[in-house]
Amino acid sequence: MKKFVESVGFLVFVQGVGGLLYEWTGWFRLWAVVRHVEFLDARSVFVNIVLVVTGIVVMAAADAIRT
Repeated sequence: MKKFVESVGFLVFVQGVGGLLYEWTGWFRLWAVVRHVEFLDARSVFVNIVLVVTGIVVMAAADAIRT
């Protein structure tokens, strides 16, 4: 279970970083999932920052899980 939570946190983190790189440079177009959601279009930078922070928190919380 711990590895699964760490993996989910890592994927959320990577989506956030990829989205920020897409917003700032135009690269990583395929990784930027947030840009495909229409109602998040105006707030994409904020949502990507939230994804990065959420990914870090989930990966840190995975250490609290006992195996």
